[in-house]
Order: sequence, then structure tokens, then C-alpha cells
Amino acid sequence: MKTYIVLLRGVMPTGKNRVPMAQLRQVLIDAGFQQVRTWIQSGNVVLRSDLSAKELESRVHQLIKEHIGPELAIVVRTGNELRQMIDNNPFQGEEHPIARVFFVSFQERPPDEKVETLLAQDFFPEKLRIDGMSAYMFIPQAYSDSKLSNNFLERKLGVAATTRNFNTITKMIAWAEEE
Repeated sequence: MKTYIVLLRGVMPTGKNRVPMAQLRQVLIDAGFQQVRTWIQSGNVVLRSDLSAKELESRVHQLIKEHIGPELAIVVRTGNELRQMIDNNPFQGEEHPIARVFFVSFQERPPDEKVETLLAQDFFPEKLRIDGMSAYMFIPQAYSDSKLSNNFLERKLGVAATTRNFNTITKMIAWAEEE
């Protein structure tokens, strides 16, 4: 069995994308996943499974839709993959406070031509870098006031994505390494 970090896209505390973590945890345990842990109400899960990452994305998507209701994109990574994402962060140093860096995980690799078109734009004072299955957004002001966002990247690149901050990513990595 392998330990995975399962990131749900678009989970909200209320409304149509509401996924109660206690209910999700039970659904995943009942489906046979091992050592299932959820963290806060934003769709972060660590679990053990024999499935591949892609199979797990599909299975968790199906389980949520069937037992809880919302139809959400699911992105699965290992702790090592998220650690590599943190290590590859291009926005480091005093001029880029880590609290203002947002880490994006794509469900699939975005097409190169769409990435090139997007990266040719200037988002000043915000910054964007895309590296394969990951993107990094430096947003010095409030995220809600940003030009860049998860929805914006999905629209421009045509792939599902989910965004987390440094604290959430490092917490998920730590949990994955405990298993």
C-alpha cells in the first residue's frame, strides 16, 4: 500500500460543494482505504491505498458523488511529490513571503501552448510560474483581490486544478510521512 494525499477541488463549508470531512472519512474507510485522515473543512485527505494515483482520483470522485453529492475534481499526490513542489518553489526569499505564495496542483499536465500563452502575460505585482503538473502564484495582496486564481488558471489552461497554501501543503506532507 502507498500513502497518498487527496486534494478535493472547490470544497466549501456550505452550499452545493459542501463535503463534511467526518462523512468523507467514513465513506473512504467503508470503501476499504486505510489510515484515512482528513484535515480542516477544505478537502484535504491522507490515506493508504493499493490503487494508482489516477485510479484513486477516479474512485474518490465516484464515492463523493455517490455518497455525499458534489461532483468535484480530485487531485492525488504523494508526500514526495508535494515536497518536490515545495522545494521547486521559485518564489523564495524576503521579497516573496511564503504566506503569499500559493501552490497549484493540476489534475493533468496543461498543454504547452496554453502555458506559453499564459506565461507571456504580465500580472504585476503578482507572479506566476508553471512547472509541469504544478504552478506557483505569488500574490502580494489579498487573494480575493488577485487577477490570478485557481479558477483563472483552470479557464486559461483547460485543466482541473486545486490550490493550497504553504501551511496546508506542509501539514499534508508531515501526515503522509507519519504513515
